[in-house]
Amino acid sequence: MQTQAEHYDFPDAKGHFGPYGGVFVAETLQAALLALNHEYEKAKADPAFVAEIQRELKHYVGRPSPIYHARRLSEELGGAQIYLKREDLNHTGAHKVNNTVGQAMLARRMGKRRVIAETGAGQHGVATATVAARYGMECVVYMGSEDIRRQAQNVYRMKLLGATVVPVESGSRTLKDALNEAMRDWVTNVENTFYIIGTVAGPHPYPMMVRDFNSVVGKECLTQMPEMIGRQPDAVLACVGGGSNAMGIFYDYIPHANVRLIGVEAGGEGVATGRHAASLTAGSPGILHGNRTYLIQDANGQIIDTHSVSAGLDYPGVGPEHAWLKDTRRAEYVAINDDEALDAFHRLCRTEGIIPALESSHAVAQAMKMAPAMRKDTVLLVNLSGRGDKEMATVAERSQAVMGTPQ
Repeated sequence: MQTQAEHYDFPDAKGHFGPYGGVFVAETLQAALLALNHEYEKAKADPAFVAEIQRELKHYVGRPSPIYHARRLSEELGGAQIYLKREDLNHTGAHKVNNTVGQAMLARRMGKRRVIAETGAGQHGVATATVAARYGMECVVYMGSEDIRRQAQNVYRMKLLGATVVPVESGSRTLKDALNEAMRDWVTNVENTFYIIGTVAGPHPYPMMVRDFNSVVGKECLTQMPEMIGRQPDAVLACVGGGSNAMGIFYDYIPHANVRLIGVEAGGEGVATGRHAASLTAGSPGILHGNRTYLIQDANGQIIDTHSVSAGLDYPGVGPEHAWLKDTRRAEYVAINDDEALDAFHRLCRTEGIIPALESSHAVAQAMKMAPAMRKDTVLLVNLSGRGDKEMATVAERSQAVMGTPQ
């Protein structure tokens, strides 16, 4: 097992997190990835580039995002105190914009005037369309047709911002298939196009780069929590699909051995049913979308269709750094099913007046499950990665079955 200090320095020069990560792509993309890595290494060492990102995060995104004590929810549950890192208050309503600002600036630095993206729940698509409008870039977003149906509000927002939204009809018509189509576009248009990947997956340097841009979340928490409670939390919880919001808050806590890191996957209809998206809980190592990681696959290595009530977690893989955190036992990964996530969604709405994204509701549900058995001076910090405006149609469809129509 690697030490925490060694792990904190990952990935290595070839993009490996232990046996995970790497670059498994067509030859036509090898040169583009090398150029991207070279330019990113130069950019993050450039004080002017770093300062520009910090200005944008402050004046455009609205950082730092606050931490909020969910006092009523904590009191109702008994036990541990639940705090929320309010990424839902960012411009565009989620953590995704932290990453798209950084990648869009890198695209400008490289002279790319066209950006593409994949999206599931639509939050990354909206964030990409937003920065493309901000910097005057052409923007194309690939989105599975099933997710377009589930997330109509975000589709309209992307179009309003000037993006072209391309429906993907192949496969399960969800996030995996959207990423496939975006990769095909990039191969075809690599000379003038920058691919803004939305999660900590894909070929190197994307897992590292997306993590770095999102790590502003954890860095803020390291300062904010001592200001609020005089110390760091006992555990940090975040939902995990591809894993960008979780790596964003986990990364700077990795050296803090006394802080538990808990990733919460989409258990769908229950892991035992096979209708889920919990690749770390129930998957096995394999190669997908340019990197080696844990996947939901059959005995022949063929990807199995996933399911989650949350479009943003409905992905059959996970970022390679999460795979390494699991293997080294620095982080724990659990699954929350659809009904538990929906219950947490309604509970947070009614106790705190906060409407969370269904993705974030998985992490809230795990905190709700843990808190009653813990001492009252225990602190759970949940990354509330996005807001739930986009969930109204999905929740309305499910409300009668789950808990009856809200009064």
